[in-house]
Amino acid sequence: MDFFKKFFGGDKDSSGQVAKDRLRIVLMHDRTDITPQLLEDLRDEIIDVLTKYMEIDEKKIDISLDKDDQRAVALVANIPVIKIKRGKVDVN
Repeated sequence: MDFFKKFFGGDKDSSGQVAKDRLRIVLMHDRTDITPQLLEDLRDEIIDVLTKYMEIDEKKIDISLDKDDQRAVALVANIPVIKIKRGKVDVN
């Protein structure tokens, strides 16, 4: 059944989401003069830090940089939290 989904386009959601994410990165780069690689590295490090303290839904993370009229840049992050980790956290 998975073969038919892939063959007839049932896997479009994931490829469409990848294309959407790539476009979002390009647009953020244009707005903020930050390279796409730097933005991706920033996203990965934010995820690394947060996963030490909580379970997050990495597939639904939305991180963007917005620039206002005064050329100030704001980091905007929507990160769904599944569960807060309790007890001692290893931060090595």
